[in-house]
Amino acid sequence: MLKTILSISGKPGLYKLISQGKNMLIVESISADKKRFPAYGNEKIISLADIAMYTDEEEVPLSVVLESIKEKEQGAATSIDPKKAGSEELREFLASVLPNFDRDRVYVGDIKKLISWYNLLVTNGITDFKQEEAEKTEATDTEATAE
Repeated sequence: MLKTILSISGKPGLYKLISQGKNMLIVESISADKKRFPAYGNEKIISLADIAMYTDEEEVPLSVVLESIKEKEQGAATSIDPKKAGSEELREFLASVLPNFDRDRVYVGDIKKLISWYNLLVTNGITDFKQEEAEKTEATDTEATAE
């Protein structure tokens, strides 16, 4: 599911991939207005499935972090407001869901964005963050069997 959810630099919020055209993607905002528009190749567009958080050992996929937040908050929006919370509160919140995050490379702005993305996804009914892990495992098993 996260593979079709996109972040576009310079534009607030998250977008769902609707279709592909020549040199552009048709996207729809995930917020309540469901506005559709073209996103062009010169804009930095990244799928949430391609994002990872730095930890002391390795990078953890965003889907795992979102799933941890979902478990902590029991599937509801976060109890912390990223706009009003202080930097220590934000770091404590992330430490509660990802204890070994890299405190040097994960900035407060990254934590705010993570929380706001999570809240936006949950508010709009997108809560199946684990699905891709199962798909990857199935794909790997299928490839191994084919060989």
